Amino acid sequence: MTDLPGKPAVPVSGPSREQPAGGSPAYPPAPAHMATAARVSQLEAANRQLARRNEELAAGLETAREHLVALREQVGLLDAPPVTYGTLIGQAGPGTADIVTGGRRMRVRVSPGLAGELLPGTDVLLNEALAIVGTGEAERTGEVMAVHETWGEDRLVVIVRGEDRRVLRRGAALRGVNLRPGDLVLADVRSGFARELVPAAEVEDLILEEIPDITYADIGGLASEIEAIRDAIELPYLHPELYREHHLRPPKGVLLYGPPGCGKTLIAKAVAASLARQSASAGTGAPGSYFLNVKGPELLSKFVGETERQIRVVFAKAREHAGAGAPVVVFFDEMDSLFRTRGSGVSSDVETTIVPQLLAEIDGVERLDNVIIIGASNREDMLDPAIMRPGRLDTKIRIERPDADCARDIFGKYLTADLPLRAGELAAHAGSREATVTALIDDVTGYLYTRSEDHLVCELTYSSGRTEQLYFADLASGAMISNIVGRAKRAAIKDVLGGGEPGIGRAHLRAACDEEFAENEDLPGAGSPGDWARVLGRRGERIVSLRPLGAGARGR
Repeated sequence: MTDLPGKPAVPVSGPSREQPAGGSPAYPPAPAHMATAARVSQLEAANRQLARRNEELAAGLETAREHLVALREQVGLLDAPPVTYGTLIGQAGPGTADIVTGGRRMRVRVSPGLAGELLPGTDVLLNEALAIVGTGEAERTGEVMAVHETWGEDRLVVIVRGEDRRVLRRGAALRGVNLRPGDLVLADVRSGFARELVPAAEVEDLILEEIPDITYADIGGLASEIEAIRDAIELPYLHPELYREHHLRPPKGVLLYGPPGCGKTLIAKAVAASLARQSASAGTGAPGSYFLNVKGPELLSKFVGETERQIRVVFAKAREHAGAGAPVVVFFDEMDSLFRTRGSGVSSDVETTIVPQLLAEIDGVERLDNVIIIGASNREDMLDPAIMRPGRLDTKIRIERPDADCARDIFGKYLTADLPLRAGELAAHAGSREATVTALIDDVTGYLYTRSEDHLVCELTYSSGRTEQLYFADLASGAMISNIVGRAKRAAIKDVLGGGEPGIGRAHLRAACDEEFAENEDLPGAGSPGDWARVLGRRGERIVSLRPLGAGARGR
């Protein structure tokens, strides 16, 4: 049989191995088919795993490439020429500028893209050819100097050390800033620029500029003293036309002096609050009132000229506020700690410069309106006489220790009818709270001012040989009375917490007096009877010795 072209030969005789006899098709056995499918599944899983690994390798190669690029850039920077910093003085012409670098003044070229961005005092970047190619961050270190005065809009006179002066240019950050004498600036001496304003935090901490929430009605036992200070301070402010008509100059300052704890600081605060209310009611548009409470001892500094600078800052603030039409009270507490008599030898020689600085500032207030200086001192005998002469602190008001009538008034500020009172005390006065409080005040005042042996404090011996015994009544003060009432209130609270009868009673107040006596029987200053007697408020004949007579001294 001949094969047809293009077709495979087909055997004609005998059955095929794959096809059984009879012509029926043959199928693989079932186990072989399952093995093939499992093999395909394994190959697909391996393919997927290889694909994931390929992606991970590609990501790793990309990360490595980025690291190589960054390293190549860093290596390139190491080979680049150095960049120099300088400080711009000003534009010199088209495309040029004057700078200071390394203490040398130079004229350099400016990159065209930077010509409109540069201001005097700006830190600039210079390339290898010393051309300005960019701006840098301003230097944040330098010397702190005080402004003495300003010259025009671009220069300052600053105090370097002591009385030395230096002229600096204003940096970019100080352009348009209202600088005042005494302000602190950060200076770069090599470039000759004042870079930024340094806040004088230590001075801010010593000055309280808020208005106290105290009225004259809150002060007890000082009616005549309050009237005197209102005549000296409030009348000129409320009726300036009458003072001008009578050719009368208002006092510049007031000195409050006397024993400690008797209300000097309270009066000064009440003056500031009263002026604020008067200013608001007048409708002048002034921004209220200011109370600059200067803490005398904290104003002292070991650095030469620093205390004087701080005094200048205080009065500069007073002038600033007064210039806006607001009355300003400058209150110097513990004035004897700062302004002692020059050449007295009691303290160091700092008063030889501090006192003249204060005198100059007080005399400078003459050109201002609405500035009142109030000084408070326990030792007015130690103040320099020049401060207290007429024309400066020319009004002097002595704050005495309270007598029994004044003490009743002070007790009435703290013992009021709205407080919880003992039921027995109320029943004794027919339930009248006002009558009960009045009786309690009379009882505790009588007990406080009793001159009995139990209330003896000390014995004074004068230079003439005369002796005098002092009782706790001679040491009474408004602060002591406030403390006595506070002790009684705390004792009443403890009774309530302990399950006892509520309310304040006579026993609480008397026990509070005894506790106050016990704490104050060991008197300070016994080694210097003369100085202690001045603080006590004793005046006149010299005291040569002091002998304690309190319960503690009698028990020893």
